Amino acid sequence: MNAIEIKNLSKNFGAKQAVCGLDMTVPMGAIYGFIGENGSGKSTTEKMICGLIPTSGGSIKLYGKDHTDAAVRASLGVLIEAPGCFPGLTVWDNMMLQAANLGISDAEREVIKVLKMVRMEGAAGNKYKNCSLGMKQRVGIAMALLGEPTLLVLDEPLNGLDADGMRIMREVFLDIVRDGKRSIVVSSHLLGELQKVATHYGIIRHGKMLCEMSAEELDASCRTYVSLLAADMNRAKMLLGCKYSRVEVDEAGYIRVYDMTTPEEIVTYLYENEITVTEIGIDKIGLEEYYIDLMNGGKR
Repeated sequence: MNAIEIKNLSKNFGAKQAVCGLDMTVPMGAIYGFIGENGSGKSTTEKMICGLIPTSGGSIKLYGKDHTDAAVRASLGVLIEAPGCFPGLTVWDNMMLQAANLGISDAEREVIKVLKMVRMEGAAGNKYKNCSLGMKQRVGIAMALLGEPTLLVLDEPLNGLDADGMRIMREVFLDIVRDGKRSIVVSSHLLGELQKVATHYGIIRHGKMLCEMSAEELDASCRTYVSLLAADMNRAKMLLGCKYSRVEVDEAGYIRVYDMTTPEEIVTYLYENEITVTEIGIDKIGLEEYYIDLMNGGKR
């Protein structure tokens, strides 16, 4: 059974169609990276999954049942846009209020448990307004975890985090799905960070699903390339461009050769043309470059 199965989903806002004919599958135990440009329909889709806005057509099933089923709705934990916290109250008091809203019987025990999960137990006495952005994001996830939901829907939880905050968030995500009983849908523009934890991906554009794949399928689809530095970079790039069909210089200043070739072949070719290679190796494009290629016409 899948955590989410969406078929032919659509959403209209007046004459504007925000989501059109979208299919989406999230396996049990997955961290599903939901990727797309601003305005592509990610947040609208997430809101429909959570029942925050009605659908215009199609179906959404959560664990095999319609998403409007009361028991299924109770299994959801949601963080879309920002957590609903009172700025002047402490983290603890905000959490206890949310636990009361959810009718959790042993509220103190549950709040302690979820704060530990998101590494916030030491900041329970802090006023929410004094928390850093990363801490606020973790409070929001802690709130979403109250009541032991089996499916979390998180909209841009990595925004504005520093390196340490992102590391903690990655650890939190992996802890949540470790037992295979929980699934996470997480949208983010920080594709490099998302690639470190996601087990599955869905790429959406103009309200339509372009592709879905597992992390293993993404790895198999990503192109490899030879990356090098040479004593005469300009002449090396010119010569390689004459021999190979796709040669580029990346942001770090390395020449990339994408054709099926070997480092030895390139070193020999440049040596024959009196150019010394000072550094060379084989690498593979990541999620961010794969996504950009897809947006630019599907080159992989």
